[in-house]
Amino acid sequence: MGALALGLILFLGAHSAKIFAPRWRERVIGRIGPVGWRVGHSAVSLAGFLLIVFGFARAGGFAPLYTPPLALRHLNALFTLIAFILVAAAYVPGNHLKAAIGHPMLAGVKLWALGHLLANGTPRDLLLFGAFLFWAIVDFAVSRRRDRVAAIAYPAGGLAGDVGAAVIGVAAWALFAFYLHQRWIGVAPFG
Repeated sequence: MGALALGLILFLGAHSAKIFAPRWRERVIGRIGPVGWRVGHSAVSLAGFLLIVFGFARAGGFAPLYTPPLALRHLNALFTLIAFILVAAAYVPGNHLKAAIGHPMLAGVKLWALGHLLANGTPRDLLLFGAFLFWAIVDFAVSRRRDRVAAIAYPAGGLAGDVGAAVIGVAAWALFAFYLHQRWIGVAPFG
């Protein structure tokens, strides 16, 4: 589980600089420029992601700490569907979710992680999804507080943005749930 833990530290650490070390982040950006920051951030994030995937695959073999009832797997599928729509809403302009939540991607990560914690009970699941849930809760709270302090108001949403976020989110969820999850993770959610 060492590779999984290291991957989480790298990936979530790279995505936490704005939360826990904003001044350091700004100094580094000032020194290497925004493009240099993006390249370095992307490299560390990619290395972390690859270690997460590799470490998660290698961290099997532990007895489950709990065995969730089947109903929680179905609830996880619903949570994950909503999470995909929330992530899409972070990128589709002019939707009500972005206007109301401000940070729908973080809300989607929270819902995805919570659903997977409810549906899976092995130590590797607890480490992976627990770390993402904790990170997303903290990042969401800090981001919303920062928005309030800066008096940031997100543009009002409209029907076209809502439909766009829903269609993209549902399509991405279906592709992942029915095809990619088995190929990439080794688990068929509905199989």
